[in-house]
Amino acid sequence: MIKFDRFILKNGLTLLVYQDKSTPLVSVNTLYKVGAVNEDDNRTGFAHLFEHLMFGGSVNVPDFDTVLQRAGGENNAFTNNDITNYYITVPLQNIETAFYLESDRMLELAFSSKSLDVQKNVVSEEFRQRYLNQPYGDVSLYLRPLAYTQHPYKWATIGKEISHITEANLQEVKDFFYNHYAPNNAILVVAGNVKPDNILKLAEKWFGNIPNRNLKKNLIPIEPLQTQKRELTLERDVTADAIYMAYHMSDRLSDDYYASDLISDLLSNGKSSMFNINLVKGDKLFSQLDAYIQGSTFPGLFMINGRLYPETDFERAEIKIKEQLDKIIRGEFSNRDLQKVKNRAISAMLFARVHHLNIAMELAYLEALGDAEMINGIESKYQQVTHEKIMEVASKIFRDENLSCVYYKSKNKKND
Repeated sequence: MIKFDRFILKNGLTLLVYQDKSTPLVSVNTLYKVGAVNEDDNRTGFAHLFEHLMFGGSVNVPDFDTVLQRAGGENNAFTNNDITNYYITVPLQNIETAFYLESDRMLELAFSSKSLDVQKNVVSEEFRQRYLNQPYGDVSLYLRPLAYTQHPYKWATIGKEISHITEANLQEVKDFFYNHYAPNNAILVVAGNVKPDNILKLAEKWFGNIPNRNLKKNLIPIEPLQTQKRELTLERDVTADAIYMAYHMSDRLSDDYYASDLISDLLSNGKSSMFNINLVKGDKLFSQLDAYIQGSTFPGLFMINGRLYPETDFERAEIKIKEQLDKIIRGEFSNRDLQKVKNRAISAMLFARVHHLNIAMELAYLEALGDAEMINGIESKYQQVTHEKIMEVASKIFRDENLSCVYYKSKNKKND
């Protein structure tokens, strides 16, 4: 049982405090309920750009990292389609440094054309290196808009295209900040050997005077039900053909989510998984084949991707993958196999919770979903998934009309 305290400051900031007496360190995790879903179609990538801008100096702190390093701290951040998360770990005696830094950049960034240009260049280079110049790197830029036609999940966190970032001006960036970065749109989680009352006093001291803001309310469209299979062939200078299959699945709060997660493990988690035994080691059709889910707030995607051996064509690859999916639908897996993947999922979750930072991030995310108390029910959610539930969810997901597929063709193979 993970126990924590919850406070709501007058400006709307949600504060959660988790006491862990086993560590001399303390983690300060700040989650903003803003991600790629909150962007406009013609200005994507802003949430990710802000992940960088938030380290570029705030109104009273020109050099974030130097101040933190002097306090013996470490920090990082990540952005996805739903949230942006910043975290700091410092020795307990220097906790106020973390509060000072996080509160100052929540208050106001040191907006300047110079700082913006620097971070636009950084993000543009990341776009090129990770998505355009890396083998198979651009697949998400095509698969997402293939699978989604209306919902903003149709673009990757990095954005649709580099020009959305390079053409961004200072006023647009300021507007995005004041529309989304605010105490009434944030969840602050402090985890370590701390006392809740003391942390509340620190939060009120450092964050209490930050004004709440009028948040921009994004009307996020519901993705229409997909009614036919969608296909796209890309030809690239890569070493091997690859197949990317995306099936629509449930949102993160649905009970179907836990069954979907276990299905992905039955298919590809470990040496005894169905994909590995039958298609990688067995028929030797793929050099690698993986299944995984996107734990998205809104209905996400069940992903399957694999690298094909030269003698394997796309048609056979897809047929053989679907044969394994049909086995799941028909229930051709043992209760022992199901319990094994349950145990792995639960063990991985509990192992991650050994570190107080991971607990802080999990609490923040679940609070953003609706209630951090859900953290104590996740294990039972996995345990409650039955053989029949797996079959039911698999039959919902693995339908041809629910599939978007990218055939990633190797130019090298064509020229052989």
